[in-house]
Amino acid sequence: MFDGFKRTIIDAGGVPIRVRYGGSGPPLLLLHGIPETHLMWHKVAPILARSLTVVATDLRGYGESGAPSSDERHTPYSMREIAADQVAVMRHLGYSTFCVAGHDRGGRCAYRMALDYPKQVRGLAVLDVVPTADAFRLADAEFALAYWVWSFLAAPAPIPERSIGANPDLFVDHMLDSWSEIAGVFSDEVRQGYRQAFHDPRTVHAICEEYRAAATLDVEHDEADRGRNQIDCPVLALWGRGGDLESRYDVLALWQDWAADVHGRAIDCGHFLPEEAPEETAIELLQFFRRCYQREHVLAPAST
Repeated sequence: MFDGFKRTIIDAGGVPIRVRYGGSGPPLLLLHGIPETHLMWHKVAPILARSLTVVATDLRGYGESGAPSSDERHTPYSMREIAADQVAVMRHLGYSTFCVAGHDRGGRCAYRMALDYPKQVRGLAVLDVVPTADAFRLADAEFALAYWVWSFLAAPAPIPERSIGANPDLFVDHMLDSWSEIAGVFSDEVRQGYRQAFHDPRTVHAICEEYRAAATLDVEHDEADRGRNQIDCPVLALWGRGGDLESRYDVLALWQDWAADVHGRAIDCGHFLPEEAPEETAIELLQFFRRCYQREHVLAPAST
């Protein structure tokens, strides 16, 4: 996996972030969701790397990235803090501006980054996600059951931490198998990589803290921006036709409340677009980010 990519750990303001990067051309940052790590991009990244310099990371608290101590307000695990890590990674690699694509939790990090760092983010793709504050605002009984991890992981410590710790493989496998539409899409190697991360109690606690921050600070930050601060760059929204977003939301309409330039569509798969439909996802991303860079007249940066 990731043939030709380099591996490193980058210090992002005191938080070590696991990074793989490769390819050539303008920069593209790839951010993962739960229960995954940057490995979720292993089918898509090599395709994108033919035209772009691809940077794939583990988010703060996930995989092999650092999991700093939290506080009573869960501040270190707000998407504002997590996004700052990723901007620091790109700056370390020599990129003052870049495009970003995020799936699931990575999508939440990516749009917060676009709101907080408008001069840095030149194009944004969000995969199978709607804005956090809108998800909570529109929540109902069906949401509570379908998106059970939102409530379960945000429950007071140490209830979810100990529950997951009793059988982390069961927790990871249930998410992978129940949220996907294509059987056998996760190889044993990739599945084991996702499981392994959840065997670390620090990782599990950090992920729970991220969900606690989502229900509090992330909603506060979104609502503070609603109607006042829009995403300046073009936005591509993609989602799985077999997932819950297709039936629950007018996805494009929700994103159009946050940005003027939004387009996208559903793809025939479940929640995990980059793994279930890698070629189609890669083509959509590549075409979109090419347009973003052509729009900005950005040339390929010097080698980093």
